[in-house]
Amino acid sequence: MLRLNLMLLLAVMASAIFLVHTQYESRRLFTELDRSVNESRRLATENQRLEVEKRAQATPQRVESLARDQLKMHSATPAITQYVQDNARSEAAQ
Repeated sequence: MLRLNLMLLLAVMASAIFLVHTQYESRRLFTELDRSVNESRRLATENQRLEVEKRAQATPQRVESLARDQLKMHSATPAITQYVQDNARSEAAQ
């Protein structure tokens, strides 16, 4: 009878230790999951902000102003357009 009681006591103690360990792991994993969800939300918000910023940077007006200011480019008009003829082609066609 004493052996049975000791075996049952050891089984209850092992079960209790296993239960405490399982609860600890569960809480740790839940906390990690919560942190991951928060990080995912933060990254999604950051991604949306960057997409909006990218669209704002690529507007035609901004590209044109950068071309004028930084690259010193001008709009093409008939007054400054130069047309080039290929003499070799015109001679070959005749």
